[in-house]
Amino acid sequence: MSDPSQPAADLDVVLFGATGFTGGLTADYLAAHGPADLRWALAGRSAARLEAVRERLVRRHPERAEALAALPLLEADVDDAASLAALVRRTKVVATTVGPYLQLGEPLLAACAEAGTDYVDLTGEPEFVDTMYVRHHERAVASGARIVHACGFDSVPHDLGVYFALRELGPITAPVDVRGVVRSNATFSGGTFHSAVGAFARARQMSAAYRARRAVEPRPEGRSVRAVAGRPGRDRLLGYWLLPLPTLDPQVIVRSAAALDSYGPRFSYSHFAGTRTLRYAAGGAAGVGAIGVVANVPPLRRALLSRVKQGEGPSAGRRERSWFTVDVVAETEGRTLHARVSGGDPGYDETAKMLAESALCLAFDDNPATAGCVTTAQAMGASLLDRLVAAGMRFEVV
Repeated sequence: MSDPSQPAADLDVVLFGATGFTGGLTADYLAAHGPADLRWALAGRSAARLEAVRERLVRRHPERAEALAALPLLEADVDDAASLAALVRRTKVVATTVGPYLQLGEPLLAACAEAGTDYVDLTGEPEFVDTMYVRHHERAVASGARIVHACGFDSVPHDLGVYFALRELGPITAPVDVRGVVRSNATFSGGTFHSAVGAFARARQMSAAYRARRAVEPRPEGRSVRAVAGRPGRDRLLGYWLLPLPTLDPQVIVRSAAALDSYGPRFSYSHFAGTRTLRYAAGGAAGVGAIGVVANVPPLRRALLSRVKQGEGPSAGRRERSWFTVDVVAETEGRTLHARVSGGDPGYDETAKMLAESALCLAFDDNPATAGCVTTAQAMGASLLDRLVAAGMRFEVV
């Protein structure tokens, strides 16, 4: 566990990367919806930019102006280990929006694992998640730190959507097959696009990181869990054309299934994007294939990435018109349950909400006893589900 000689944390949550686009939205969410007695701080490299964020929060939330004007500002840099160590010692939870995580994420995570400080991020990068498990899981277990990746649209609606569906289905005593189907009209973020292109370009490294994790990660005893590569086609129950979706989400869900006996003796999961017409499904497959080719040709990759800037996002008006759904279909012993998770703009507004509520959940709620690199369902489960429902996301049986 953490060193008892160290002073107790004087903060509940520190938001690292508060000066970025998604970080700013997360700060707005905490300013508007955090408990009145929340002890939190903004952190980043530039004191001047942090001051500008604090001033903006004061203007936007006059009802809390006095408290926000006194919000602590913490200077820290991923290249300055001492600054990160000092930061994590002051707080119960660090929420970070600083990516790409494969390039920038490890120093902060390592500091949290060492200090016993809980950590949440927004990564959708499988190589980062697997590498961090190999390098820091055991240290986090020893210190008591909960390291929870993918606390945004990757992968909360999918992970908790499956958790919710199986809970509603009742005790699972036989093999259960689950599929998740995501739909949205939203635009992707620059950071997400850069991460996706980077993943395509590092397919061999990503595969090696996955094998390294599999070599050291324990398997569930007496149970089987696996991700199944689904096939394109039409889903008769949902009425959508399905396109297999190569994201982090299935890995997160399978790890939740491995950790939770309630997922049954044999669990499988398939992950798809859903479209209403075959034409859109074919276009999506062609687009993914084209990005995969371009990502592996360095001059083309640089040209593509130069056209999509990180740290920027759509206007508030565009975000207000955006929506997402994640349909979860679980089948076992002749029984079928169709659940749906839905909300507003997935890549920005809802992601900021999910990250903030994940941090608050770890800081304040009565969660399962866990430590190390764990998933949202494993670490927070029902507590985070309840928080997100109260915050406006819908989890329902269709």
